[in-house]
Formats: sequence, structure tokens, C-alpha cells
Amino acid sequence: MSGEQKARERGALTVSLLGREFRVACPDGEEKQLLASADYLNRKLKEVRDTGKVTGNERIAIMAALNIAHEFVSNKGNASSSSSIDEAAIRRRIVAMQETLDSALAADQEKLF
Repeated sequence: MSGEQKARERGALTVSLLGREFRVACPDGEEKQLLASADYLNRKLKEVRDTGKVTGNERIAIMAALNIAHEFVSNKGNASSSSSIDEAAIRRRIVAMQETLDSALAADQEKLF
């Protein structure tokens, strides 16, 4: 399913991460940003997984999150004070990613018990 074909229903959007689909909350008008964020996260998850050094979805998710956080902090330090970074949009994206990770981790936990 392509990003544009993702089902949209009552403020939620379906995204695919590592071959698994997740429903996440999405404010109206932010569908493209959320899909772009999910695509970026999926690429980072695959990068970590494909190194072969990290196993297990939870560890892969944590390492990808750390890598993304490092990129963010590095870019924030390089940005000038007059930069046009939309911090509110970044916070919304982070919240959406956290919800996706929480869903993924909860699903994995259910399999254990």
C-alpha cells in the first residue's frame, strides 16, 4: 500500500513500519507530514535492522529513536537562532512516532504472554 493509499478514518492514519501496519492519530491537514515521518522512521528502522548488530523489534526501535534524536540534536546545534524551524510541528511528529513505537512495543509484549 503506498503512502497516498493509506486508510484515513476519524483522525487516524495507517502507517507501515518494518512490514507491520499501525493506526496512529493524525490531525487534519497533517497527513502528508505524518506519512513522510513514518517513511523516514521506517527507513531508519531498516537501517538499524540491516546492520545485523541489533536484534528484536524493541531494540531496533530504541536504536532508531536514538539515531533520530542524535540527528535532531546535532541539527538543532547547527541551526542559527533565526532559523525557521517549526518546533510545534516537530513535537507533533515526535508524539506521533512515540505513539507508533508504543503500539509496536505493546503488540510485541502481548506475544510474550
